[in-house]
Amino acid sequence: MAKPWEDNTDWDNWEYDPNDDWTWSVQDEEETIIVKDANGNTLQEGDTVAAIKDLKVKWAKDIKRWDKFPNIRFTDDEWLIESWKMVLKTEFFKKV
Repeated sequence: MAKPWEDNTDWDNWEYDPNDDWTWSVQDEEETIIVKDANGNTLQEGDTVAAIKDLKVKWAKDIKRWDKFPNIRFTDDEWLIESWKMVLKTEFFKKV
């Protein structure tokens, strides 16, 4: 339900309706992010993922195919996950 100040309400003719449910909470405003791996499987925080191809890394040892990354964490972006202080693109990893 849109808040009155977010839509184009005609404030001159607006009337209060006591039957309207005008209670909002932080939970209503948060969006649930669904993170999927390269195969389309849904990931959960704490899952282990494995690389599906060799990846070059500028500042660390290169990632080889089948290297595992345990205990992943989500970021604000549904295409990125974190593990071992690295941010990884989900398109190069699959759930183990």
